[in-house]
Formats: sequence, structure tokens, C-alpha cells
Amino acid sequence: MTDAKKTPLYDEHVRLGAKMFEFAGWVMPLQYESITSEVKAVRECVGVFDVSHMGEILIEGPDTVEFVDKMITNDFSSLKIDHAIYTVMCNENGGIVDDLLVYKFSKERAMLVVNAANIEKDYNWILSHSKGYNVSVKNVSEDFVLVAFQGPKAQEILQKIASIRLENIEYYHFTEARIRGVKGYISRTGYTGEDGFEIFVKPEVGVTLWRTLLEFAAKYGGKPAGLGARDLCRLEASYMLYGEDMDENTTPFEVGLSWVVKFRKDFIGKKALLELKEKGVERRIVGLVLKGKSIARHGYKVFKEGEEIGKVTSGNYSPTLEKSIALAIVRSGSVEIGDKVEVEVRGRKIEAEVVKLPFYRGTVKSGKKAKEV
Repeated sequence: MTDAKKTPLYDEHVRLGAKMFEFAGWVMPLQYESITSEVKAVRECVGVFDVSHMGEILIEGPDTVEFVDKMITNDFSSLKIDHAIYTVMCNENGGIVDDLLVYKFSKERAMLVVNAANIEKDYNWILSHSKGYNVSVKNVSEDFVLVAFQGPKAQEILQKIASIRLENIEYYHFTEARIRGVKGYISRTGYTGEDGFEIFVKPEVGVTLWRTLLEFAAKYGGKPAGLGARDLCRLEASYMLYGEDMDENTTPFEVGLSWVVKFRKDFIGKKALLELKEKGVERRIVGLVLKGKSIARHGYKVFKEGEEIGKVTSGNYSPTLEKSIALAIVRSGSVEIGDKVEVEVRGRKIEAEVVKLPFYRGTVKSGKKAKEV
């Protein structure tokens, strides 16, 4: 791990006794106490995650709206100021370059939050398409510490140290505020299926923010949570993971993301996706619940009546549901909800059932009222 990057909170994780591992070129905390206890904290109270390995790319200039709309499939032009949007960037073939969040600060300033493994790739991709647009493209990833504060009690706890009324921040909205004097941006977003916030601050105050959040979380039963818990939470909530469930060889239609594709505007990959929509997709993502505790890993084969119909994209044992769950990409029309299939796990075929997604419905906010996903 000598060549891997470290976030400004690295020493804090070591101090807390975290088990560290390398992920996407970064040394990150896998877990502190245990992944199971950290998932439980997120589901019942609050979990505090260091996600500073994520990348931030700043777009500024008079053509910001037009340029961002060209780069992403979702509709940025109609997005209001201080709102964020989930989307994907596609290549000319409709394949997913990355999935990301876009924050709209003004008509001339936007920030793209991209996956850690794709920072350089995304930056170069965006920069290569900026010719002819009056914009600047900057990789500002080192300018931020990003901490996720996720769980059903996130608002209640954070409100005690926040300078604003958090109930006024709707889902996928953000604002500038202070957390016990530490200035930053608070966004009502997350990757766990629970209500919560993601907080952007300058690196020099990152440790102060981290310690403050942990202090108040602990008073109510909250805990620091590593990337092991984050991955399990997102899988339970059926959120796709780039590099596992999707990549440049998959399209938004195949992984349940057709809702982020807006054909009323122009974007890279539009022609290919229109053609795909016309003829229909040949494969799609489905949810599986396996019998017993065997874990289906990425790449494991899925069979129906002895015929291979697809492969697992990601899977694990869910401590919340107490079931082994998996996402799999299978041939379109090969299965329906309730069908029985088999997953080949280390040479053995394990029975599984096709289920409706998401596996788990949490406390994610929509508007000003809490409701299930």
C-alpha cells in the first residue's frame, strides 16, 4: 500500500484501530469494530464515513450549463441552483463512463462528484470534450474532505451542531452552513438507503469535523463506519456500484438507470441509446436471494433449468435481512419475479430466487417528508 493515496483523515482511522485496505488506489478503512455492527448503526442510528477518496471536478464559465448537459444523460439545464442530480456519463456507444452526482452552484459553476477509481479517467474525458465551450475544467479533488453522516437519526443528531435548519434541506439539495463552527457544504445525499448528509469541507478542518461528528454520533449510539459497511448498505438498497454492476460495456437501460436518461436534450451517446431503446435491451439487472449463507461473488454464473443465463455483478450476506443477496445481469426475458435459478458458487450450484428490487427500503428523504425509497 506504499503507493496508495491517503485521505486527510488517515491518521484518525489508524487512531481508531481501523482495519485498513487498498481501494481504488487509496488506503481506506474497511471496518473499525465489525462490518455487521457498523451496518446496524447505519440502519438504526447513524454511521460516519470518510468518503474523501471520491473525486470532485469543477466546471466554470459562461457555457457551463450547455457543456454539462452535453456530458451527462440527465437534465442539468432545468436543475435549480443549490440542487444536485444523479446521472451517468456515457461514451458514444451508450456505455457508462461513470455514474456521478452533479451540483449546481450557479449557471456558470457546477461540480461533478465522481468515483474514486475514475477521477483521472473522468477528468481527461471531460477535458477532451470541452473544446469549443467557454468553460474551464479543474480537478479539485484535493480541495475537499468529504464525510457522509448516514442513518435514520442523522438529522436529529446533526441538528444539534448545525447552523441551519436541516429539515429545510430537501433530498438532493445542498447549502453552505457551519457544523460547530466548521464551514462547508451540506448535501442531503448518500449511498446507504437511509436519510443522511454528505458534508464537504476544506482539508485543514477535516479532522475537526470528523471528531465532532463522531463525538455527537457516539452519544446516541452512532459509530464510524468503513467501506465494508458502505458497500453492504448500498447493496441492500440496490444501488449500483461502478466497476462491479456497471462499466463502459453496460448501458443505463441494462442496469435500471433508464430514469436518468433524458432524450429531450443532446448528450454523448444519445444516438446509440435511442437505437437501443428502439430494439430493446438483451440483458438486465435482477435481484437474487440465495438459499443458505453462501455468498455470490462478482462473475459467478447464473443458471435456469441448466442453461447459463447471466452472471452475478455483486453479492454478499445481508446482516439487515439475514439473507444472502446478489445483483445479477441476465438475458432479458429469461426470468421473472419469483422464478427459481441457480448460482454456481465454488463449483456448487446454489438455489436462488429472483426478487423485486430494492432488497431493502430505508429512510431516504424525498422532499421534506421521510418516505421509503
